[in-house]
Amino acid sequence: MAGLYVLIKFVIVFLDIILLAMLVRAVMSWFVGIAGESPILNFLYVITEPLIIPVRMICHRFGWFQGLPVDIPFLITTFILCLISTLLMGISPL
Repeated sequence: MAGLYVLIKFVIVFLDIILLAMLVRAVMSWFVGIAGESPILNFLYVITEPLIIPVRMICHRFGWFQGLPVDIPFLITTFILCLISTLLMGISPL
């Protein structure tokens, strides 16, 4: 039981770090612009983009959200990660 608690807490902390990185990436993209101009923004892209790519591929495959000025796959991924984190907090034994 203690091992499961530690695993759940580890996953929650990991998700919180990724969500924070996504928030910082979103805010920095408004001010810095295109990736490549800032090493911090490039690092955030390296950390967060592998989680966004599957959602981006699904949206592209079905032609969803084409031509919108907002990165909808980014928002969907953020929502999914928040949902997973919230669900894990709900089943946490302690």
